[in-house]
Amino acid sequence: MANQGKYITKKSENLSDWYNDVIIAAKLAEHGPVRGTMIIRPYGYAIWEAIQKNLDTRIKDLGAENAYFPMFIPYSFLEREKDHVEGFSPELAVVTHAGGEKLPEPLVVRPTSETIIYDAFSRWIQSYRDLPLTVNQWSNVVRWEKRPYLFLRTTEFLWQEGHSAHKSNEESQELVEQALKMYVETYQDDLALFGYAGRKSESEKFAGAVATYSYEMLMPDGKALQGCTSHNLGQNFSKVFNVKYQTEKGQEDLVWQNSWGFTTRSIGGLIMAHGDDNGLILPPGVAPIQVKIIPIVTKNSDNKEIEALAQKAFAVLEGRDIRVRIDNSDASPGWKFNQADLEGVSLRVEIGATEAKEGKVRVVRRDNKESFLLNPQELGDQVDEILAKMQSDLLERSKKFTLENTREARTYPDFKEIMNTTKGFIKAFWCEDPHCEEMIKEETKASTRCLPLGSEPSEGVCIYCQKPAKFQWLFAQSY
Repeated sequence: MANQGKYITKKSENLSDWYNDVIIAAKLAEHGPVRGTMIIRPYGYAIWEAIQKNLDTRIKDLGAENAYFPMFIPYSFLEREKDHVEGFSPELAVVTHAGGEKLPEPLVVRPTSETIIYDAFSRWIQSYRDLPLTVNQWSNVVRWEKRPYLFLRTTEFLWQEGHSAHKSNEESQELVEQALKMYVETYQDDLALFGYAGRKSESEKFAGAVATYSYEMLMPDGKALQGCTSHNLGQNFSKVFNVKYQTEKGQEDLVWQNSWGFTTRSIGGLIMAHGDDNGLILPPGVAPIQVKIIPIVTKNSDNKEIEALAQKAFAVLEGRDIRVRIDNSDASPGWKFNQADLEGVSLRVEIGATEAKEGKVRVVRRDNKESFLLNPQELGDQVDEILAKMQSDLLERSKKFTLENTREARTYPDFKEIMNTTKGFIKAFWCEDPHCEEMIKEETKASTRCLPLGSEPSEGVCIYCQKPAKFQWLFAQSY
């Protein structure tokens, strides 16, 4: 299949080359002039807008209000929280000169916004009546990436970051869990991506956090992708930024804080998990074009009748708020079909001489090529049902793949054998000693991904050192 003379590598032959090829060929994004940066093209940005629209509604349901904070942060702000600056130092982009002069203090280009937001919180919060305070911002961030990968790892990326302050740790932890649940719903309900939600290890948690939670998904090559994070920050930042409030009893106390984020990395996971040899497969929930109508006109067909039927189908679907387009280009039908497949259009509506003669249209699903011959007057209800079924089928397929590639290892040789062959997720007991975690990563490239929520303690021995261990953690090689 060609697009502008470019053949995409088969996914079944080389996942990495296929991934890059399909992003370029489908016009989702391209590399920017600065290494590690990415230009998101209109079609790719439309996917982000669909994700953003649904997620923004959920964020506001948490009680958050959208705001915006500067992208330049005084370096001294990061230095106030020791773990925070140490964790981000290798990734920072620092501005030392501006306006033709050396700056009196270096500025950091936003890698995350805890510091600048909590400086504002120290002015905005005075009394218990000001709590809880929850804000969210949609923005870009910069983390200097040494191994860039379109969407998955870029020096600059788009995200939302939520920040909240509370009177108690219990209240703050509740929002941490609600934010994580919100992300799970976004991945499963909108992106049709199954995964595991859980707590990160001490070495894998966010710099400056008390605890970090994430959603981990499995990609076709057996590697894990971290889809989001939600952090309980305790009082670590409120102490150094002096975020205090007067209690109901008139006493002064520090607030308890949390932060949570979701990025354009989600689009990378979406592409890699669902696509096939022919291109993208986009779940209807976030597909910029859910339906593409393709009139098949020839020299010998009644083209007016075909075009009239296409317009009728378009009107019916548009009236149902379905994202629909008509391909009236002069390309061949085969090229149009291939282009729709490349773009990941959820459903293709074909209208040729045969369909026009019967007064019906043919609907073809992108994921499994199942086709339906439908009456135009029934098209709205039928397409809604087909789109819903496709959405649920894609999630079920993702779940099936993940569960089939989640294995339990009782011995370290078994662990290493899995990582050397099939990869995937491994459930294994771990004593939670950082040394064992480090050695496992060094010897197998597998890291702790999370301790799945709801994990029950039991009696076991560490997969590495054989000392007693209470929980089975999830391990995998990661992007």
